[in-house]
Amino acid sequence: MPLFRSSTRCIPVALSLTLSLAVLSTAVAAQGVRTADPRASLKGGVKDAQQAIKHLELVSSTPKVEGWFNPRDLGDFGFANSDLAFQKHLVFQGGWHGWQAWDISDPKAPKRRAAVVCQGGQGDPSVYGNLLFMSVEDGGGRLDCGTQGVSDTVSAARFMGVRIFDISNLDAPKQIAAVQTCRGSHTHTLVTDPKDKANVYVYVQGTGGVRSPNELAGCVRSPDDTSTALFRIEVIKVPLASPQDAKVVNMPRIFADASGKVAGLWKGGDHGRGTQNSDRTDQCHDITAYPDIGLAAGACSGNGILLDISNPANPKRIDEVIDPNFAYWHSATFSNDGQTVLFTDEWGGGTQARCRATDKPEWGADAIFTLDVNRKLKPAGSYKLPAAQGSTENCVAHNGSLIPVPGRDIMAQAWYQGGISVFDFTNPAKPQEIAYFDRGPIDPSRITLAGFWSVYWYNGHLIGSEIARGLDIFTLQPSEFLSKNEIDAAKLITRDELNAQLQTKIVWPAHFSVARAYVDQLQRDKGLSESRISAVRGALDAAEQSSGGPRRTALTALAASLVQDVAASSDAAKVRLLSGVVRELAK
Repeated sequence: MPLFRSSTRCIPVALSLTLSLAVLSTAVAAQGVRTADPRASLKGGVKDAQQAIKHLELVSSTPKVEGWFNPRDLGDFGFANSDLAFQKHLVFQGGWHGWQAWDISDPKAPKRRAAVVCQGGQGDPSVYGNLLFMSVEDGGGRLDCGTQGVSDTVSAARFMGVRIFDISNLDAPKQIAAVQTCRGSHTHTLVTDPKDKANVYVYVQGTGGVRSPNELAGCVRSPDDTSTALFRIEVIKVPLASPQDAKVVNMPRIFADASGKVAGLWKGGDHGRGTQNSDRTDQCHDITAYPDIGLAAGACSGNGILLDISNPANPKRIDEVIDPNFAYWHSATFSNDGQTVLFTDEWGGGTQARCRATDKPEWGADAIFTLDVNRKLKPAGSYKLPAAQGSTENCVAHNGSLIPVPGRDIMAQAWYQGGISVFDFTNPAKPQEIAYFDRGPIDPSRITLAGFWSVYWYNGHLIGSEIARGLDIFTLQPSEFLSKNEIDAAKLITRDELNAQLQTKIVWPAHFSVARAYVDQLQRDKGLSESRISAVRGALDAAEQSSGGPRRTALTALAASLVQDVAASSDAAKVRLLSGVVRELAK
């Protein structure tokens, strides 16, 4: 659980810290780290690893293609898969070796549609129309995508920044722009502007060292220089009519204090006895943009931050938090209503076993905040993978997304070799796991880089990028935690594109599945009496079987009766949502 808002100078208060740590330890311990869980003792292997699965169905597992893995070392970073982006029936999978496109028209048998060898780091992708963006941070990245690397300390051939490909012809993708930055791009965020249809923006999160100014003018390494390349992000403007003209248009100092000092947030170090040690905040790892509400959440080394992006070319920090249990702020996810933000902690960097029974449960946990009326982040709860993992399984909180179940905040999250966890954080103080998938370690004798880098809900499926094995596709199964109606309502949400760090508002259509999902939730949470639940279900069934005037009349009457239920319900807000859907169905 995050503990307290930072002041401008991020000086913790000892008494508050001690009390808050006690509260956090109790809260996370209550979740439990289950050593008796089936996931805690899975046998390892590459193709024959033992699996544990609950309330999910594994639809397909597509292995890596020859040439895209090292058969002598399956954990070779040079061939590791990374993040995903989606467009129509295609999944774009990034990685250290380049990017691939998979056709998932048939989720049971994905087919590789394109493969572009282009090295330079983890290669996170995003897509927009005919454009694909790719992050490049490693010093061996080349402008020409060559595999020979760069040996010179200063070289005109080196590329670190964001590549832009034209993918209008997937049989022949073409790099059309390469925007250089001083620290490269570990990750990037595609940002749209509802008021500007002519351009898209890319926030560049560089986490590497600053390159030589002899290689790229203006790159200043010293943290004490006011023009340093540290303590900032870059904003690239991409004109859609001429994307080859993309360029950096701003380098906002989003870590500055009120006086303008660029190093205004966490200075680095620990927060006292029993706390984590985190680096100074001079970078962001991930920034998740939510243009529909004009906000972005940044996971930035030693701080979580909230940004106003109403002007996407000029983001402004409006709040910041610290958490003494965080080692490295990694990524962020908003609830659909924008009132909750979940941050992840990359404790151990993804290459170490950090979900063992002997590890502190509050370390490496997600931190959940709510936003108050002044857009300030308030600590609310935490969540960590509840099943203990072995000493040869690299395990860390990583990337995931919301599952669009109306009326609930449900997230699917990757945990490297901890597998996939699906959990409900509608009540941020009491998150609850509702489904999972896990495999045993890829190499039971030693830690080998593997597991799920990310998992995202896309058009009715959960799609996971497995670092060492390939691509996995799942479907959700009904359970006591999630009904068929709720899953059917989630499947109503279809998109032509999805990018991990660009959230868009989910709006459910007026549909009987949505209404029934709300009814199921009211029954599960005892928001209405069983007799009333039965009556509402009967009315919905009868209305759906009729049509025309009789249907409208029945639904109008049901909506009116539900308004009368509001006062007597323990979940008045949910009853109002149900009544609203029924009223829309009556039109």
